[in-house]
Amino acid sequence: MKTGLLVLLSLHLMLGMAVARAGEAAPLAEDPVVEQRLVLIAEDLRCLVCQNESLAASRADLAIDLRREIRNLIRAGKSDQQVMDFLVDRYGDFVLYRPPLKPSTWLLWFGPFLLLLVALVVLVRFVRRGQRAAMPPVLDAEQRARAQSLLQDS
Repeated sequence: MKTGLLVLLSLHLMLGMAVARAGEAAPLAEDPVVEQRLVLIAEDLRCLVCQNESLAASRADLAIDLRREIRNLIRAGKSDQQVMDFLVDRYGDFVLYRPPLKPSTWLLWFGPFLLLLVALVVLVRFVRRGQRAAMPPVLDAEQRARAQSLLQDS
């Protein structure tokens, strides 16, 4: 009897917690065409807070503000390219998931490969240093003869 009561109380408590965590639903799009364009544009943009999420998927406050700004630009009659240009002018090429290949973005494009190359050089040096340390020292003839005599004396 007590077990059933505990289970019922636990379920009631979990349901209460789920209801307490439920937020208010976001309002449906006022204009589906604007929302569709917003999603298409925002999928190609990086969230500046999360950096690994698209602007469309991010729930960060800045992402919400930027989506609102994009909606306003779309309603103002701006083309998709004009909206993208506005955001690049404001936040730089980093906001784009695929920034253009130009001298100012070379680090974005080639930085990971450069880091990989540096890591490989460090790894090779580390391995070689370990191999050298593991090698027995080279003895000249006099040192070899002395070592032989010490071994024979023991």
